[in-house]
Amino acid sequence: MTKIAFVFPGQGSQEVGMGIGFAEAFLDRANEVLGFNLKKICFEGPADELKKTEITQPAIFTISAALFEQSKTTIPYAVAGHSLGEYSALYVAGALSFEDGVKILHLRGKFMQEAVPIGAGAMAAILGLNRDKIKECCEKAGEVWPANFNSPGQVVISGETSAVEKAGELCKAAGAKRVIPLQVSAPFHCPLMKPAQDKLAHELKKIKIENAQIPVVANVTADFATSADIIKELLVKQVTMPVLWEDSIKLLLKDGVEEFVEIGPGKVLTGLIKKIKEDFDASKK
Repeated sequence: MTKIAFVFPGQGSQEVGMGIGFAEAFLDRANEVLGFNLKKICFEGPADELKKTEITQPAIFTISAALFEQSKTTIPYAVAGHSLGEYSALYVAGALSFEDGVKILHLRGKFMQEAVPIGAGAMAAILGLNRDKIKECCEKAGEVWPANFNSPGQVVISGETSAVEKAGELCKAAGAKRVIPLQVSAPFHCPLMKPAQDKLAHELKKIKIENAQIPVVANVTADFATSADIIKELLVKQVTMPVLWEDSIKLLLKDGVEEFVEIGPGKVLTGLIKKIKEDFDASKK
């Protein structure tokens, strides 16, 4: 029997019009939790409103949950999600209720946006340079760190704006093919997010996390997590620590997963997984 993993996207996959024709009921439920019209923003925009972190996060989670309902005939071997997508994975694994997911992601987005003044932080994608070299460049540049290990040859860095720019220059000098500044409103997955991490830890104490019924690959460890206590602890750590996406997918490949199904808006993860599979050496099992 083919081992299938469901994967769930993070921020950046949103688009105006997402959910039309299949997500109305879930968006109505989200509206009840949030107290504002998320459905209208998803369906009609404007794009700048949908792009706001505290709106994007519950929106992508809601669309992913609605799409999962259409895939329920298949039971995955494991699930994983990129950044906020980990919450979608936990919902599918039975560890997190839909309503709690919507509520906590709205707060998570709000806390992350508040953690660093707009313009003070930045992120950039480094293409074509190995991770050790990128780590070295970040260490030389100051308050900047690797934030997403997405695929072979694609690492995102995050930190103070000037340090990100300096690290980008150092990476180019070290042989990076390209450095692409990202259009984000805050420097995610780095120590500058500590104020958001502290607030999220407080809010997570108020919601119920169950043991996962399907193994979840955690961003922070690139390892399986099913215990409710460990899941909650890792969700807190995830705010300031890098997303180990490449390592997470390689873990699933080593475990014999043959098919990955991306559930959510866009196909960003599908593209990353294709690159990871091409790089994966089955003999290293």
